[in-house]
Amino acid sequence: MRSMLSSNLLRSAKCCNAAPCVALLFTALLAVALVSAAKTARSAEPAAITADDALAKLLKGNARFVAGKLHSVSTEELKERRAEVAHGQKPFAVIVSCSDSRVGPEIVFDQGLGDIFVVRTAGEVVDNAALGSIEYAVLHLGTPLIVVLGHERCGAVAAAVADAKEPGHIGDVIKAIQPAVAETKGQPGDPVDNAIRANVGDVVQRLKTSDAVLAERVKRGQLKISGAYISLDTGKVELLGEPSAK
Repeated sequence: MRSMLSSNLLRSAKCCNAAPCVALLFTALLAVALVSAAKTARSAEPAAITADDALAKLLKGNARFVAGKLHSVSTEELKERRAEVAHGQKPFAVIVSCSDSRVGPEIVFDQGLGDIFVVRTAGEVVDNAALGSIEYAVLHLGTPLIVVLGHERCGAVAAAVADAKEPGHIGDVIKAIQPAVAETKGQPGDPVDNAIRANVGDVVQRLKTSDAVLAERVKRGQLKISGAYISLDTGKVELLGEPSAK
């Protein structure tokens, strides 16, 4: 479209030798360039919320979920929001969670359309595709917060604790969780629950030390990465402490 506009303006300029025509041409081309630059800049703008405020917003939403009082929207509000995000998104948080059907992040954090960027795999295992998805949200959408969410009685972690031999690519998931199993072996308490929490910590640590995109932003204070655990019985999300240095 920009080239078509430029071409039309050039043809018009040929038909007019007056200085105002030339000035009009350059003014129009400058306007097109500014619009294009603005669109590019918007994609890299930081979200209009701090990481701490984003985390507080998630926890408030979870409190509504626990209480069974999810925020409801009218038909008109939903239509307006759909139109609002149809041509662009600005999620305030990335949620890296298990694929388990009982822990859908939009529901357990009571968030709406376009609010959170969700990456889900069994056992919240982060492979290169998942990592690239997370990096996209941080780099191009300006998201300031990543929450890695594990959950009670995770089947993937239970399989890793049992050293289950599964067919296909399920074994890759189990293999990725096994370091957390080794870390917690012999600890008091439930071995599966211990490994679930350790696995969350391992994923958090991996993201924090991941190459340029995430690690640099963490160092500059532009990105916060937190671990969390949700109880299937109560629905409550508990923030987990920082993993110990390795």
